Amino acid sequence: MRKKLICLLLLLALCLSLAGCGGVSYGVNPVITLVSQEYSMAFRNGDSLYYYVTAALEELSAEGAITELSRKWLGSNMVSFPKKAGALSAYQPPEPRIFIIGVDENSFPFAYGDNGNYWGFDVELATKLCQKLGWTLQVHVVEKENVRIELYSGNIDCAWGGLALPQEEIENGSYTIYGPYVQNDIVIASRDGSNIWNGLQLNGRKMAMSTTAEAMDALQSAGKVANRLGQITRLAGGTTECFSYLYSGKCDLILTDSTAIAYYNSH
Repeated sequence: MRKKLICLLLLLALCLSLAGCGGVSYGVNPVITLVSQEYSMAFRNGDSLYYYVTAALEELSAEGAITELSRKWLGSNMVSFPKKAGALSAYQPPEPRIFIIGVDENSFPFAYGDNGNYWGFDVELATKLCQKLGWTLQVHVVEKENVRIELYSGNIDCAWGGLALPQEEIENGSYTIYGPYVQNDIVIASRDGSNIWNGLQLNGRKMAMSTTAEAMDALQSAGKVANRLGQITRLAGGTTECFSYLYSGKCDLILTDSTAIAYYNSH
């Protein structure tokens, strides 16, 4: 019995030691924020579709479905949608249709592509919305700079999928906005247990980042901060490959989204 107790104590000490040096920790923490942005939905001005979609979202929110999805994808209730039970009762029953959403396929965990299929918080929520309205969901990949063109050409019915819409288009009323429903920061982040916890400790560090235009713009906005970094590896595999690099020790830092950190820290 005494030997078993000693073994248990030694095992506990070993675990604590590993945790102290980051050996068993998979958490990721922001070191410095480069860009703060908000995700919103966009509709054609004057399109009655807006009322059905927003009413269905208010019902889903009141039913707790959105909170459930937020906890699934982000680990906590990070999104904000108004709640109103019975919101759809104010309108005539919707007719069956194909509902086309435009997504940024590089905005993990809100929308991302995988071998021709699309997943993420926004995609799953849009699926639940279509089930409620009796619609069929179709996903179309868009660039945020082309949202207005995609909407008014009829290529999409709604821009919805991890999209930080251009501020000038929002202010000009280029389309009807619903939201914002979540804030996302583009950050430089490090692993738990590393000795990098602020922007003054970036000198010569290896960083991985995706090849998206948004990531490149965020890095350029960093100015002198970016100049202090050492090797920068650009990965075509996007967010998941960046986190894989960080976990495997191939880099010291990654450029990523705060919402992606929320996903990985809770899974």
